[in-house]
Amino acid sequence: MNHTIKEVSTVELFSILDKSDSKIIDVRPVDAYNGWILQNETRGGHIPNSKSLPEKWLKYMDWIEIVRHKNILPNNTIIVYGYFREDAERVALRFLNSGYPDVRIYSGFLSEWLPNERLPLQKLERFRNLVPALWVKSLIEGNKPLEYNNDKFIVIHAHYRNRDAYLSGHIPGAIDMDTLALETPETWNRRSPNELKVALEQHGITVDTTVIMYGKFMFPDNADEFPGSAAGDIGAIRNAFLMMYAGVKDVRVLNGGFQSWSDEGFDISYTDETKKPIAEFGVHIPSKPELAVDTPEAKQIIASAHAELVCVRSWAEYIGEVSGYNYIKAKGRIPGAIFADCGSDAYHMENYRNVDHTTREYNEIAEIWTKNGITRNKHLAFYCGTGWRGSEAWFNAWLMGWPNVSVYDGGWFEWSNDPANAFETGIPEHYTANVHN
Repeated sequence: MNHTIKEVSTVELFSILDKSDSKIIDVRPVDAYNGWILQNETRGGHIPNSKSLPEKWLKYMDWIEIVRHKNILPNNTIIVYGYFREDAERVALRFLNSGYPDVRIYSGFLSEWLPNERLPLQKLERFRNLVPALWVKSLIEGNKPLEYNNDKFIVIHAHYRNRDAYLSGHIPGAIDMDTLALETPETWNRRSPNELKVALEQHGITVDTTVIMYGKFMFPDNADEFPGSAAGDIGAIRNAFLMMYAGVKDVRVLNGGFQSWSDEGFDISYTDETKKPIAEFGVHIPSKPELAVDTPEAKQIIASAHAELVCVRSWAEYIGEVSGYNYIKAKGRIPGAIFADCGSDAYHMENYRNVDHTTREYNEIAEIWTKNGITRNKHLAFYCGTGWRGSEAWFNAWLMGWPNVSVYDGGWFEWSNDPANAFETGIPEHYTANVHN
C-alpha cells in the first residue's frame, strides 16, 4: 500500500503542542527522550508532551498493543520525529498501515528545534542516574562520557542467590553482588549500618565511587523456590537504593539492565571478576537516613494529611486474594495505603517497565500516580512485600525530582507479622481510580 506522508513545519508543530487530539511521537532511544545527548546535539531532552515510542520497538509483534497502551488512538493526528528521517518514516508507515489515517513527519528536530533556545524541551530531572548502555561501554573503555566527572567507578551485576545469572554472561569488568549483601533474609530489610559498611568495603565501594548497577531479567516463576533469583533487574534497583541510603554519592542504574547491553550487541564476558576490597567506606552510615522509613514512621504517614503510604504491589495482593510470596501467609493490605499497581506479581514490574525492560516513560508514571492521588507535594513512602518493588517505584519518583520520597522498608512482610497491626482485604469502598495501567 502506497502512502503519502505529510510534513509538519516547526511553526506548525509549535502551534499544536498543547492540543490533546494530536500525538507527537519521539522515535529516538528512550535515553535520548529522558535527556541524554546521543548524537552530539546542542541540547538534550524531548519536545513537550511527546510520547516515547522508539523505532527499535517496531520489531515487537505486540507493537500496536504498546501504542494503544499509551493511549495513542486512530482518531489522533500523529506527528513523528527522531534523529533520522529514515527512522521516523518507518514508524510513520507502521502507523498508516495500522489504520491511523492522519500521520505526519517533523524533520526539523535536529536542524531547527534543538538549536533554537526559545523552543521548549522537557527531560527527566535526574536522567544522569539512568544511563544508556553506550555510556557504560564508553566508561569501561577508559573514556570520560558525558555527565561523568570522577576517576573511580565500578560496574556491578546484581542478583539474588544466583551467581549463574552473572557467570552466564555479564558486562566486561563487572563484579557481581548478591542482594543478600545489603539486606537480611530474616526480615528482607536493610542490614545494620556496620554490616552495610563491611559489605560495601568488601565490594570495593567508597562514598565517592561512581557505582553502575544492573541486573538480568530471567523470567521469574512463582512456582520456583526463590523466584527473586530470576528478577535481578529489580534487585539491581534495590541495591542502588540501599547504597544511596548508606551514602554513596553517585549511583547510576543501567536503563534496561543486561537486556539493553545485549540489544546493542556489545561484548559479553564470562570471566568471574575478582572483587577488590578497600579499607574504608568514608562516611557515617546511613548518610541518607531519610530515604528509609520503618513501621512507626509508616503509621505516622498514614495518619498525616501531608504524606501517603504507597502500595507498589499487584491488584491481587492489594485486595487480599494472594499474599504474593511463598513465605508470607497473611493476605491483605495496610489500611489507608494508596494503590500504585506494580504489574502482575511480586517479581514483575510491567507497569513501570517498557517491553525491552527499560524504565517506562516518566510522564506516564507521573500521570498514573496523579490520577491515584499520589502527588509530588507530599511525603511519599513506597512499599511492597519486602522492598524490591517499593525501591523501584521510589527510584522513579527520585529520578523525577520529587522532593520527599522514601521506601517503607518493612513493607507488608513486617506489617503483617505483627498481629497488633490492622489490615484490610477486598476492594476499598472509596476506590474509584482506574487501577490497571
